Amino acid sequence: MKNINFLIDEFMIYCESKNLSKKTMMSYEQTLKLFSKYLDEESQITDVTKVTEKILREYINYIKDRGKYTVATDENTFKINTPHRRKDYNKKVSITTLNNYIRNIKVFFNFLKEQNYIKKDIVKNIKPFKNERKVKDFVTDEQFANLLRHIDTTKFHEYRDYICIQILLDTGMRVGECLEIKVEDIDLNYRSILLPAENTKGKRDRYVYFSQIMHKEIRRWLQYKDRYIESKYLFCTSKGSPVLIRTFEKKLKEYGRRIGIDIHPHQLRNNFAKRFLMAGGSIYTLAQILGHSSVKVTESAYLDLTDTDIRKSYQQFSPLTNMRGGNR
Repeated sequence: MKNINFLIDEFMIYCESKNLSKKTMMSYEQTLKLFSKYLDEESQITDVTKVTEKILREYINYIKDRGKYTVATDENTFKINTPHRRKDYNKKVSITTLNNYIRNIKVFFNFLKEQNYIKKDIVKNIKPFKNERKVKDFVTDEQFANLLRHIDTTKFHEYRDYICIQILLDTGMRVGECLEIKVEDIDLNYRSILLPAENTKGKRDRYVYFSQIMHKEIRRWLQYKDRYIESKYLFCTSKGSPVLIRTFEKKLKEYGRRIGIDIHPHQLRNNFAKRFLMAGGSIYTLAQILGHSSVKVTESAYLDLTDTDIRKSYQQFSPLTNMRGGNR
């Protein structure tokens, strides 16, 4: 018998050897453990060779029909995380989440096939659901300025977040990358920040750049931080440790509530990308700045400008207008 839980552990060791990000590995493990629990409870299956394409499809339908956060690998998870208190508890699972489950299961069973643990390719006909594209959320100039005005910079943690929010918008980096910045990786002369491979999604070193305005803000923040906290991190807690993503996300939501908007860190990255393109920036350069694996990823993510955006961009780059020296 080829026990599925044993093989999940082996798969995770394989993923670790491939130097996958912690976020990706956590996604794999959570998905597969939930699937293993389903097999045991619904079909009394622990042997991976007993899993069929039909069972996989039944599981996908099960995920599709269940509410969000209603299933966990064990009861302790419910007690610790109290998901029933979430506003979106028991709401419909999104197509994106569903496709993530499908992708993770396909990767696992492809691994099993390659390692000869199973003979049949039972996932080749399992396809992701078509996902309707949503227009990305953006923050207006007025909202952003208002947000900053409602942060109390006389408090250490709020001043820290005040700087972090601005640097996210100014550089376009991911929040996880931002919160791992070490002071030694900041070059104030060249206004650049090195993001080491171990902290980036693509597992490659990358540089991001910041403006002259941000340069002044960072210098002031470093002087302030170093007076009170000794830490190698640019954004740290009062104990000197790096700020957790969920902590920053929670604080950002709180600041948003102060002015009546719903805001999350990725909106700042979206804003950066949109402004970069609207200012005439190259999609190829943008892909490098954002740390995307290919230009196609950038195109699919950020080439959904509205008609108003396109009109404004056209007015700025109209060939005839520029040849005649601008509007007259």
